[in-house]
This record gives sequence, C-alpha cells and structure tokens, in this order.
Amino acid sequence: MVALNLFVYETTGRAIAMGLFMAVRLGSGFAAGLTAGTLLARFTAKTVMLWTNVAQAAVMLLLVFAPDGLRTGALVAVSVVVGSCGTLFMVSLRSSIPEMVGVDRRGWANSLSITGRSLAMVAGFASAGVVVSLVGYTAAFVVDMATFVICAVTVALLPIAGGGRGKSARPDSEGDSGGRAEQGAAAAEKAGRRMPVAFVALAAAPGLGLMVALRGVDAFGSSSHNAALPIYSTELDASRPAVFVSAFWCLWALGNVVAQQVIQRYAKRTGRSVGALGFGYGTIVMSGAFILAFAGFPLVATGVIALVAGAADGLTEVSYTSHLQTLSADLRGHAFGLSATFENLGFGVGMILVAAALDRYSPLTVVGWSHGAAMVVAVAFLLRVAGLRRGEKRGGGDGEGAGAGAGAGEREPHRGDRDGAEVPGS
Repeated sequence: MVALNLFVYETTGRAIAMGLFMAVRLGSGFAAGLTAGTLLARFTAKTVMLWTNVAQAAVMLLLVFAPDGLRTGALVAVSVVVGSCGTLFMVSLRSSIPEMVGVDRRGWANSLSITGRSLAMVAGFASAGVVVSLVGYTAAFVVDMATFVICAVTVALLPIAGGGRGKSARPDSEGDSGGRAEQGAAAAEKAGRRMPVAFVALAAAPGLGLMVALRGVDAFGSSSHNAALPIYSTELDASRPAVFVSAFWCLWALGNVVAQQVIQRYAKRTGRSVGALGFGYGTIVMSGAFILAFAGFPLVATGVIALVAGAADGLTEVSYTSHLQTLSADLRGHAFGLSATFENLGFGVGMILVAAALDRYSPLTVVGWSHGAAMVVAVAFLLRVAGLRRGEKRGGGDGEGAGAGAGAGEREPHRGDRDGAEVPGS
C-alpha cells in the first residue's frame, strides 16, 4: 500500500487520486463483504482463498507490464481486485479456522494468525520505503506479486476438511444439543426471501448484532488515528515526520504481539478463550489509549500508550473473531461477510469525515470524538452482555432454553467464549 499510494500520486500528479484509489478499494471490499456468505455457500473456503490470491498476483503482474497510457486503468483494476479479494480472503480464512484446527483451538489459531499479520505489517512498512527508494516501483510490485503466489501455494496445502461449505462440525462450546445451529440454518433458509441471510446470522445469537455494529464504529475510530497520526507527527517534528509514525506503529505492533503471546498461554493453561467481554473491555482500553496518544504526553509515555493500544487491539481482534466462529458453519460466512462490510463502511466514511474535520480541529479533538463514540457503544455492548448473562443464570434450571440451548450443566455460563452468544430463549 505504501508503494501503490506513492505510485498513484506519481502517475496522476494529483493528491485527490490517492483518496479515490482508497475509496474504490474500500467500496470493492464493502461489496465483497455483502456477497462473501453466498460465495462461501457455493464454493469451499479453500477454493475462494486460493483464487483470490491468484487474482491479486495476476493484477499486480498487469500493473508491472502496463504501458504508460494504460497505467491509470491498471491502477483502477488493482484497487478493485485488491479491495474485493482481500475482503473475501479474510472472510474465508476466519470462517474456516474451526475446520482447520478444531473448535477447541480456534482462539489459539486466531492469536497466532494475528501475531503473524502484525509482524508482517511491521516488515512491510519498514521495507517499503527501502525497496521503492533503491530499486523502484516495479521491484516493489514484483515482491508484492510474489507474496500472493506464496500465499496461494500455502492455501493449497491447508488441511481444510469441507472448506467451510455446507454443514460441518459444530463448535462444542456452543452447548447446542438442542440443535441451535440447525435452527439457525433453517431460519436463514426460511427467511431468505424476506431478508439477507447475513442479518439472519446476526439474529441467531443475542447481542451479536450489537457486537458487529461496535466493530463498525471501532473502524470509524480507527480511521481517525490513521488520518491524524501524520499531522500530529508533523507538529512534533516537521523535519522528520516519519520517525514518530514509524515508531508508534512499531510499538503498537509489539504490544499486539505481546498480547497474543499472553492470550495463547492463557488459553493453553485454562482451556478458555477471552470471549465477548474481552472484546468490549478491549475496545474501551484501546480507544482510550489512542485518545491519550494525541494528548501531548512525553515521548516515553506515548510509547507506553502505543504498546497498550496495540495490546488492547490484539485482544479485541482475537475475542471478536473467536466469538463469531461459535456460529454454525452455515451462518458463519455470512456473519463474517457482513462484519467486513460494516468495517469497510465505518473506515471509509470515517476517512472522509475525519479528513474534513482535521482541517478545522486538532488531532486530539477529532480522535477524541471518534474513539469516544466507540467507547460509548462498547459500554452499551457490555451492559447488553451483562443482561444476557443474568438472564442465562435465572433461566438455567427452568427449562425455558430447551429449544435454543442445552441444560444448565451444558451451557456453562462462566465460559468466556460464550458471553452474550449462547443464552436460553425467552
């Protein structure tokens, strides 16, 4: 993305072109999120992941060999393919992890995946400037194409039984001896003509719709600190603005990696995942940390704040992904697809509004309002989860939940990975 943004500006000579490039990419991801569930119902997750990488490698090759007169068109093609295929790949990967590693290890697998992605982000951002400066854009695009090819080969070797298509083993932690997954699939099929299956998937678990909405608002907040960091860094040191930005994101990634190590050890020692409560509390801590990062504290304190923000970000990512994976395979792809749509929408709208607001207000004010909104929704989500848990405890022995869940001994309301997702029907 570093090389592409610079290349867009050099090719077109207009700063607005970079914004349009990002808008097309986010719009393509938005559309792909809406269709991801339907696509995964027709094809295996392994097939989708394989061909999305092949498509991205091919479009990078097109960009390398495009003549000068066709470079603008090639850039549009890149933005569409990268935006849509990137979303489809992530939805397919996240929805198929329970089939790959088993439902009991999904938290560990999510944490490991996020650790790898954080390290890769650091390596990518650190190497992009060096590669572009020393050997040029063509070399950067060839390296990028090679990473997609390697990813496609890796996907071909992944052990995905069933690939996420059709019915598969249901997460044991759902406690669903009453057939909740089958009920959700039947409800989705029955309501298919009246409303999208993705929304049926969210309705299948109490509180899940609010959780996805919080994810979208969180993406809106993320757009604020992404847009404000370069401005704030320039205010700190106009001669070397890249130093603060690079250091901040490196410390953020380090905090993320450390959090994943803690989560993995916690899951291995206790056999439990962080659950929905971890997502709510993590969002509050993360948003608060990003606000404090722009408050003008000394650089050492800001570095610690960046570490905390990264750690909390890692916690929310694991808890959110693991929680959606408790849905049945029939609904999981639709839920992840709708989630990706909300995330792209929140980030895209946020970039537009935040960019306009930063012309009039300080970075602290803009980030404070944006992440403050995420904190408010997170509090509402935690109250919702607390209410669901109280309802679960009250209905634990009265049999009301027989149609939606198992008996009290099987529901295990204390399990962190079930907060707000598995409750008896009222």
